[in-house]
Amino acid sequence: MAILPTNLLEECRARLLEKKEEILNRVKEGKEGLLHSEKSGDEADQTARILAESEFVATQERLRAHLYEIEMALARIEEGSYGICEETEEPIESERLKAIPWTRLSIEGAELRESVSKKYAR
Repeated sequence: MAILPTNLLEECRARLLEKKEEILNRVKEGKEGLLHSEKSGDEADQTARILAESEFVATQERLRAHLYEIEMALARIEEGSYGICEETEEPIESERLKAIPWTRLSIEGAELRESVSKKYAR
């Protein structure tokens, strides 16, 4: 198992923590906005509110999934398996880790997984 350079590991950890805080702030702001929305009004207002709530739920689900990936990446850093592709078990490219620090797959691993999913999607 390859060990990542300490400076890359610390840079990725810092980016992950920064992104985690950003997501948690977005969740908090979204909840506050929803709580302060007008509950009365005519049919059009109520429909708009329901659509906004539906959009809020979808957004929260995406943020929750992203937060989960970030938490898993932080756990991999702690256990020493960060930066290893789950598909190929080879090191993930450092440029990829810098761009997407929560990634679990190298470019090759992502391509492999995509080709398998396309094969079985028929």
